[in-house]
Amino acid sequence: MTESEDTAEALSGDCTLLVVDDDEPFRSRLALAMQKRGYEVSTAAGIADALARVSESAPAYAVVDLRLLDGHGLQLVPQLQAAREDMRIVILTGYGNIASTVAAVKAGAVDYLAKPADADEIHAALQSAGDEHALPPENPMSADRVRWEHINRVYELCDHNVSETARRLNMHRRTLQRILAKHSPRE
Repeated sequence: MTESEDTAEALSGDCTLLVVDDDEPFRSRLALAMQKRGYEVSTAAGIADALARVSESAPAYAVVDLRLLDGHGLQLVPQLQAAREDMRIVILTGYGNIASTVAAVKAGAVDYLAKPADADEIHAALQSAGDEHALPPENPMSADRVRWEHINRVYELCDHNVSETARRLNMHRRTLQRILAKHSPRE
């Protein structure tokens, strides 16, 4: 029996999952990875799309990106739980900070993971019992890799404008250019 068959067997009962993320390639990869782990996956690109899907059928689980094009992922958490009280929700974000983590948990999310979280981490967070959090990853990203991911995410959000990205990150433009010219650090 393969690992994904073991995981699929371990998921008993309702294993429907809604993935809400405006990053289409990430959303598709995550949906496929979660299907391999036994979930019945539907996807949504934003809040309006997610609410339309939930009105058809409320899933048992949801993975919601914090920043969506049509709003904030935390706005969606109470609406998802109103549709299904026992829904287990995990928030994903490229901008992990303590205030957002506290807000996500207060809103009703069971966990809060920094992108790029892999499917195993997300599965573990969704399946954690009660208030118990998932175990820390065996091979977490290095601090250099986390920094590099954050810088590149801000660069993307600034439409690849080096000057604007440098201003928002409070760093010198030439320093940013050197960082962007390098390959990503090893995990």
